[in-house]
Amino acid sequence: MRACVQRVTRASVTVEGEVIGEIARGLVALLGVTGDDSDEDARQLADKISGLRIFEDADGKMNQALEDIGGSMLVVSQFTLFGDCRKGRRPSFTQAAPPEQAERLYETFIAGVGMRGIKVATGRFRAHMDVALINDGPVTLLLDSKKQF
Repeated sequence: MRACVQRVTRASVTVEGEVIGEIARGLVALLGVTGDDSDEDARQLADKISGLRIFEDADGKMNQALEDIGGSMLVVSQFTLFGDCRKGRRPSFTQAAPPEQAERLYETFIAGVGMRGIKVATGRFRAHMDVALINDGPVTLLLDSKKQF
């Protein structure tokens, strides 16, 4: 499971002209699932991202997590995080999990974040979405449950 995490001052996701999820200060997590991911990958990554200390404390140091600042998380499914661009010019998505598996693990991830008391907003699985955000910093991190990077 992979995530591209961005610290934001605000973010929203729109489907067919309707805003279906939005947050103020917090994190946007673009989440990709691969075929060999498990519930444990989803729970571990949810815990890791929820606890990332990437918000500034009173001294201006990145030392606070979402829980510390009362922040929220917007989670958006993004199978393209497993796009393989090593050959040719058209990405291959063979590493991405089948939709049924990916949706179940996406929901497991969301539940894991929510269990920590963090407000979670979401996109709509398998929908074409417009994601708008104001990246704060900018701070953008890449995480992989298999620790490939």
